[in-house]
Amino acid sequence: MPVVAPRWQSLACDDTASASLAAALDIAPVVARLLCQRGFTDPERAFRFLNPSLDQLHDPMALAGMRVAVDRVLAAVANNERIAIHGDYDVDGITSTVILRRALELLGGDVVHFLPERLRDGYGLQPAAIERLHADGVRLVISVDCGIRGADAAKRARELGVDLIITDHHEPDVELPPALAVINPKRADCSYPDKHLAGVGVALKLVQALCTRANREAWLPGFVKIAAIGTLADVVPLVGENRVIAKVGLDLLSKGPHKVGLRALLDVSGLTGKTIDSYHIGFMVAPRVNAAGRMSTPDIAARLLLAVDEAMAEEVRELALRLDGENVKRQEEEAEILAAAKKIVTGDPDVGARSVLVVAGDHWHRGVIGIVASKLVDAFHRPAIVLSVEGDIAHGSCRSIPCFDMLGALERCAHLLTRFGGHRQAAGLALDPQRVREFRLAVNDVADETLGPDDLMPRLRIDADLGFRGITGSVAAGVASLAPFGAGNHKPVFAARGVEIIDGPRKLKERHLRMALKQDGRIFRAVAWRAAERHDSLTEHKASVDVAFSLDQNQYNGETFVELSIADFRLLAAD
Repeated sequence: MPVVAPRWQSLACDDTASASLAAALDIAPVVARLLCQRGFTDPERAFRFLNPSLDQLHDPMALAGMRVAVDRVLAAVANNERIAIHGDYDVDGITSTVILRRALELLGGDVVHFLPERLRDGYGLQPAAIERLHADGVRLVISVDCGIRGADAAKRARELGVDLIITDHHEPDVELPPALAVINPKRADCSYPDKHLAGVGVALKLVQALCTRANREAWLPGFVKIAAIGTLADVVPLVGENRVIAKVGLDLLSKGPHKVGLRALLDVSGLTGKTIDSYHIGFMVAPRVNAAGRMSTPDIAARLLLAVDEAMAEEVRELALRLDGENVKRQEEEAEILAAAKKIVTGDPDVGARSVLVVAGDHWHRGVIGIVASKLVDAFHRPAIVLSVEGDIAHGSCRSIPCFDMLGALERCAHLLTRFGGHRQAAGLALDPQRVREFRLAVNDVADETLGPDDLMPRLRIDADLGFRGITGSVAAGVASLAPFGAGNHKPVFAARGVEIIDGPRKLKERHLRMALKQDGRIFRAVAWRAAERHDSLTEHKASVDVAFSLDQNQYNGETFVELSIADFRLLAAD
């Protein structure tokens, strides 16, 4: 299956609204255009988007079930009942566990936590975990980032006399689990205005409510910076409260000071003293935290982030180094499985010729198949399902493209699955290995009803044409003010036509290309990431290329300069 070049798709904009917004806020026209394209045509809403702050967070009591939950938690603290936080093994679940446990400890609670291990305990809130916690004397269990489909666990908790509070952000079933309280903005009967919080965002709302009730609002910023890590790692839309959490949290992570555990994590990630952005979280911090749950036990990461005693510095350093080592193991496993999966896609037409890529391998490490699925989506622009066959069960991880509802497709194939759950864009499943081929056909039958060839064509969104004469330090700073970038707030991509390559391209680490570009007398340094295979064709067409690029602000010797990050080239100008 050849790699298809993306189709450039210029985004429309109301020029009148853009000009009006630029005048109202005294910002560069291109920044106003970006805001309008994101739906912020009203000056007040645009100003709030550009200047997120904690006072923009909604009242947590607007979440259905919150009042009951807060009353029960504070009663448990007052009565010295043992409370357990039941989390999940990914970054979202680990950070959720950390902030809620720490908040309850500060309030004086007797708190423990339980993080399931991927291979031993499986996914989600299970009756066995409730039984284990009950045996340990727990009277109140609070789930974070899981539990919304844990009806069996909720029933078992009720049988044992354990109160259960569920906080989650995954899609609920038609009927909610029979828990004491269920806090999830996606509940059909919940009028909360922000429906797209990460699991750690929902946990933060409970923390916010507890802090407010205890007159401890000053604690909130310390929790927000941990919540930012989980929010950015979970790839939720970075608008509304998610933007507030991410932006304010990144600022706090950059400024410090930090407790000893977080400080060690940032140090081992190479971020000490740096201005931390969403890239650093997504590619340096989150993979290390995730590696614990993927490769061994998530408790390594939780213990690290919970550490606050400076006397633990040596122990904490060892935990951070363990995370670093687990991440290296994760990278090695991932590379091996990805190569095998790509070989199946390109070599087996029953797999590669279909709309949904369903690949399976014996004993592929379950901790990395989700990452492999994501990389298959990136490589082939198709929904991907990666299955690890282990004896009489195949465990699967699914990733999708924007126009295909993966969870909805799994619901259509439920008769073939032993379990499944997740979101439109990411999900997990299990099935009998003997039914893998049948499942591949069934899920593709669903896809063929909704996806056409045009849907499987990769697209590169172009926010605006921006010639080199229009690139100034103030424009770059204005574009950067829209950060952090991610889902729901993509990093702006601009197009410049008829650009000359005057230096390079030169290969960088055999994967990337570095060069200097010139247009209308202005020159910019540029890097094209993962584009080494285009070296020869670009060398032959240096005189005139169209480039799609993003603006990066880099610092060197105390000075800030603008560099271009190349998203794509077109060797011939085209509409």
